[in-house]
Amino acid sequence: MTRSPHDPLLLPPLPLAEWRETRDTLQLWTQIVGKVRMALSPPVNHWWHVTLYVSARGLATSAVPWPGGLFEIEFDFLDHQLRIETSDGAAKRVALAPRTVADFYADVMASLHSLGIEPKFHAHPDEIPDAIPFAEDRVHRTYDPAQANRFWRALVAIAPVFQEFRSRFQGKCSPVHFFWGAFDLAVTRFSGRGAPERPGADRVLREGYSHECSSAGFWTGGASGVDEAVFYSYMAPEPEGFRETRVRPGAAYYHEGFGEFLLPYEDVRRSDSPQETLLAFFQSCYDAGANLAKWDRAALERQRPES
Repeated sequence: MTRSPHDPLLLPPLPLAEWRETRDTLQLWTQIVGKVRMALSPPVNHWWHVTLYVSARGLATSAVPWPGGLFEIEFDFLDHQLRIETSDGAAKRVALAPRTVADFYADVMASLHSLGIEPKFHAHPDEIPDAIPFAEDRVHRTYDPAQANRFWRALVAIAPVFQEFRSRFQGKCSPVHFFWGAFDLAVTRFSGRGAPERPGADRVLREGYSHECSSAGFWTGGASGVDEAVFYSYMAPEPEGFRETRVRPGAAYYHEGFGEFLLPYEDVRRSDSPQETLLAFFQSCYDAGANLAKWDRAALERQRPES
């Protein structure tokens, strides 16, 4: 495969069939840690206070406040341990290894309690069909260190491209962050205008989509017939004509069930310039949606210097 000498994006293969069981276990583990952050962090618009972030060793909460100061939890996919560290120098480690969700949950909560950290939250997974409470889940127990590391290395490669795309926008924009509910990396731009409430929306959707937005992201797949990792882009609310738009590259398509444009991860990985391919996908979807929704693009976008 030919690579542009100026394209640093090297993506590892990530076939869902090979790591689905590890992915499913890891998603539940990240939900436990994410709920700890959510329980102790002040609420931020659009649920930005609940997310994790790609770090130099894995996925981390960033600093979380508690009465003793600050603490941070990080999934370390190099040494394969969960690192819990506080601002007073105390630390605990929980092994990332084949073990049940129930065992991991008990170990994490005991470690937090031993540090004096007492989060209270609904100990049940979100956004997962037929979910089992964390303390009772002895079904999900698979953890392959190599597969977890490969997933994290994909995030390490992708995150800087998301940051580049984010830098082109000077309006309200989310961080590049990881949502443990759907297990996806995302960055979201906002027009600055409120959005009509979605019929039948729960409190999560009401808060998440209270304002017009254009979101781009990466998801590992596994639902609605999408059994592969994909990049996505959507508008909320979706402007008329958006789904009929032709976006770049040619492999991108509109998924009726999700209401999103999808681009298979493998098509990006195998392209001559993965970084340019991914940026073209995000930019073309945003261009189409922002134009159709009549966003004030001159005010919202940062002027890029001439090359």
